[in-house]
Amino acid sequence: MSRILLVDDDLGLAELLAQLLELEGFELKLAHDGQTGLSLALAEEFDIILLDVMLPKLSGFAVLKELRTKKQTPVLMLTARGDEIDRVVGLEIGADDYLPKPFNDRELLARIRAIIRRANIAPQEAQQTSSLEFGDLKLDPARQEAFCSDQLLMLTGTEFGLLFALAQQAGELVSKDELSETVLGKKLMPFDRSLDMHLSNLRKKLPERSDGRPRVKTIRGKGYIWIP
Repeated sequence: MSRILLVDDDLGLAELLAQLLELEGFELKLAHDGQTGLSLALAEEFDIILLDVMLPKLSGFAVLKELRTKKQTPVLMLTARGDEIDRVVGLEIGADDYLPKPFNDRELLARIRAIIRRANIAPQEAQQTSSLEFGDLKLDPARQEAFCSDQLLMLTGTEFGLLFALAQQAGELVSKDELSETVLGKKLMPFDRSLDMHLSNLRKKLPERSDGRPRVKTIRGKGYIWIP
């Protein structure tokens, strides 16, 4: 049973979401302020955290920023509809995805399941997917571990999935549409910058190549190429 931490100060919404998620078979824990949410996130293990941006005591951004210094637990940010800045900031800090309020129950469930699925590769699937090695890069999908230049990279599940998807097709153009569906679990929508932000975060975590070449090449309007 997957464990979810919901951090939201809207008591009515939290109660409704608790009923929905428990009916869908999830184990749920609630927090109604940022400080309590952060304490729970650090003290316990969750499969995903649903984190509101506007929270008392500690904002959702502050919670996420502190969390990412210690854990890579998947985080789905709940943002105000139309507030593009909140979404960009959340992704920059390390959120796996965002969902604007008010949202459809089915869309929420689909996002949650997609994030959990890519963060926790099933044992059978992991066994069938061998480790990948390209130059100084080594990826172990069974353990969700990435090493580059002998350094262990601290990647979120989304960043690992993106890196793995690009490395699997090293030297080939991988379209943004394909990456959005396989890595983010959703169709690419106009003006959605999620993929670009995740790639930007990934680039920052990758050490420079010894030959000075970029590791990922962007083909504007089309997609990305992992340079072998």
